[in-house]
Amino acid sequence: MTYALFAIFLGACFAAGATGAMFPPGAWYRALNKPNWTPPDWLFPVAWTTLYLCMAAAAARVAGAEGSGLAMALWALQIALNTLWTPVFFGLRRIRAGMLVLVLLWGAVAACMVALWQVDWLAGLLFLPYLAWVSIAAALNAAVWRLNPDVAKGGQDVAT
Repeated sequence: MTYALFAIFLGACFAAGATGAMFPPGAWYRALNKPNWTPPDWLFPVAWTTLYLCMAAAAARVAGAEGSGLAMALWALQIALNTLWTPVFFGLRRIRAGMLVLVLLWGAVAACMVALWQVDWLAGLLFLPYLAWVSIAAALNAAVWRLNPDVAKGGQDVAT
C-alpha cells in the first residue's frame, strides 16, 4: 500500500461523505418515527470516518495488484452508490428510493468484499465492518419506511 493511493481513495471516500454536509438530516428526519434501536446521532460521523479509513486502506492495498480489476470496479460502484444514498434519502426525502439504493449498495459492498478478499485477504477483511454498517443502515431505512408509510409514499413533509 502506498500513501499516495491511500490519500486518493480517502479523498474519494470523504467526497462521498461530504453529501452529509450538503444534505443534513435536519428537522424532517428528526420528526420521522424511528425504531428505538436507532443509533445516536454522534455515532454516525464516528462510524463513517472509521469505515472510510478502512475502505481507503482496502483499496490502496489492492490497487495495482495483479487481478484487481474486478475489485477496483466494484469499489468504484460501491462508492458511487454510497454517495447517492444521502441526497436521495435526505435531499429528495425519498424513503423508498433510499431503500433501493441501500439494497444495491449492500450488494455492491458484499461483492466488493469478496473480490477484495480474493486479491488480498486483509483488504477483504477491512470491508467487513462496512458491510455490517450498511446492513444496519438498511434495517434502519426499512424500519423508517414501515413506521412512516404516508411519508414514504412520496417524500411529503412530516407533520410537526
